[in-house]
Amino acid sequence: MPKAFILLAILIPVFLTGCLRYSFTGVSIPSDVTSIYIPFFADRSNSGLSYLSDELNEALVNRFVNQSRLRLASSAETADVVLDGTITGYSNRPFSIAGDQQADLNRVEISVRASYKYASEERPVWDKSFNGNFEYDPNVDPIEGEREAALQALSRIANNMFNDALGQW
Repeated sequence: MPKAFILLAILIPVFLTGCLRYSFTGVSIPSDVTSIYIPFFADRSNSGLSYLSDELNEALVNRFVNQSRLRLASSAETADVVLDGTITGYSNRPFSIAGDQQADLNRVEISVRASYKYASEERPVWDKSFNGNFEYDPNVDPIEGEREAALQALSRIANNMFNDALGQW
């Protein structure tokens, strides 16, 4: 029994050390990159929903500040990297039709065009489109359902942007 205890006492710290060094993003941010600027994305989607830009900005800021060591810069001039873009599309359409020809589920789809670049460089690291979608039941509470679906779609877009930005390192 004492040998097993000693062996466990040695092995547990070794295993815990591996857990402490685990990175959820799988990337290492260069030491000279410490800040990011994320301006509000222009909403050119014609959705009629006033909250899309604010919610996308909040989702992006939360990801970069809470899930990386980057701090939020107040301007592009004071940032090391800049993530900028435009909300380009929004749709809310039936996704699943019931036997009575009424929608069982609606799907909200949002498109965003974004660029990610070092503030000191003219050319972006990437400039591409991101899409997010989410379904909701329009028969329960259609207004709140659409809002929640839009927030989930924006969250998916923010996750993809975060992963693509940090995946560049």
